[in-house]
Amino acid sequence: MSLTHGKPVKRETLMLSLFKGQTMKNNFFPTLSEALESENLSHAWPCTPIAYGQTIGLTYDDGSKYGYYVSIYRDERGFYERPVHYKRG
Repeated sequence: MSLTHGKPVKRETLMLSLFKGQTMKNNFFPTLSEALESENLSHAWPCTPIAYGQTIGLTYDDGSKYGYYVSIYRDERGFYERPVHYKRG
């Protein structure tokens, strides 16, 4: 057992909460807006909804020759994965 804020907590409970919180914090978000904001991409998304279990990729015209590729996935639970994005060309 460990102490968290002076209260005893089972190691398994502590590890699960740390892992779960870390995963959700770094890679998955409850809303599309939060996922896009995590990479400063809100301006690049054309308000296209994403279905459960779907990945959408698009090219955002940022004024460069080939644009900017953005891809985002929504899992079966409804959480949005941190977007993948890079300059094309």
